[in-house]
Amino acid sequence: MASVDPRVAAVLDRSNQYDNSDDEDALIAELEEDESSLAAFREQRLQQLHGELARAKAQRNSDYGSYTEIKEERQLMDITTSSKLCVVHFMKPDFNRCRIMDERLAALAPKHFDTRFLSINVENAPFLVVKLKIQVLPCVLSFIDGVSSDRIVGFEGIGYKPDSFTLQELEARLLNANVLLRSKMVDEDEHAMRSGAVRSAHVTEDYDDDEWD
Repeated sequence: MASVDPRVAAVLDRSNQYDNSDDEDALIAELEEDESSLAAFREQRLQQLHGELARAKAQRNSDYGSYTEIKEERQLMDITTSSKLCVVHFMKPDFNRCRIMDERLAALAPKHFDTRFLSINVENAPFLVVKLKIQVLPCVLSFIDGVSSDRIVGFEGIGYKPDSFTLQELEARLLNANVLLRSKMVDEDEHAMRSGAVRSAHVTEDYDDDEWD
């Protein structure tokens, strides 16, 4: 997949185009105001901006940019094998750590329209649980072209603190797994997450390293 020009990417991300991509003229105007390069580069960037907006709209209309719970494992397998990039959270809804992971993934999904963000209750995916050797929850798997390429078990390897992590830290981990294309999180997003009382500082002992029978 072709990389996005840094100037185009900056305009898209600042404008939160995934929620407001219909206002294409305003985004192009912003790019023109910022543009100080040669005319050929300016035209190339405008064309790429237009292409990115069109792609964002198409992806948004096919469930990209949302965090979706899948009820049947056959459907999950169909999506992961037909999509280029997928993040799948294997969870139980009554596990505290799974709820925290749900909140973070739901916040990231609208910013990364090239990646499908999915969850499934492990009770609805007995075959995949065995096949993928899922034993501890939450378990977040990254799929590239239908192949599992990375897994997050519990909160391991995300943040500096063992029982908490930020949106930026989760995004960085998924970027490192190559299942996201580029960084989208900014300080304002993290602040909004915290002030909205969505972020939990610590996980209760009752749900530490959740295993199930």
